[in-house]
Amino acid sequence: MNVAIVKYNAGNIYSVLNALKRVGIDPVLTDDAELLKKADRVLFPGQGHAAEAMDYLKSHRLDEVIRDLKQPVFGICVGQQLLCKHSEEGDVDCIGIFDAEVKRFQPEKHEDKVPCMGWNKLYDLKSPLMANLGTDPYVYFVHSYYVPLCEETIATADYVLPYSASMHKNNFYTCQFHPEKSGKVGEQILENFLQL
Repeated sequence: MNVAIVKYNAGNIYSVLNALKRVGIDPVLTDDAELLKKADRVLFPGQGHAAEAMDYLKSHRLDEVIRDLKQPVFGICVGQQLLCKHSEEGDVDCIGIFDAEVKRFQPEKHEDKVPCMGWNKLYDLKSPLMANLGTDPYVYFVHSYYVPLCEETIATADYVLPYSASMHKNNFYTCQFHPEKSGKVGEQILENFLQL
């Protein structure tokens, strides 16, 4: 299978590359539009600042390339947020696959630390992407911004409030957490994506 990872101005891409190698895939890391269009699957991971990432994507016209992809695409962490309409992080318009506004967590009590860091449970699982995860699957999160619940939400997590841990619309799938850092559950999610 020909799998591409979008290369852009964002961290954490190499841990996704290594996670794919663990499940038997040797992906290509590229910002070449033609290679991305030809891939069987495209992963769009990232950590970092939404506005800075969008500046890079727009300057390389990768926002247009990603928007037009027809094969299964998997946005991870900031990748999920950048696939939304707008982010409060830098007050930036994003790629716009999901008609959702990315919000910053507003702590309600002392123990609500921002960023949200650590293991958290997924519930209300609704998609083949979330298949075979067992009961009470836990995954690893690191984020200060979240996507509110919406009709495209396919997994929910709670931190300060319930929010979209994973989303799906057409050929676009996302997760706010890091499957590449989430042990066997994360490995299963990556395998599920490859089998979609």
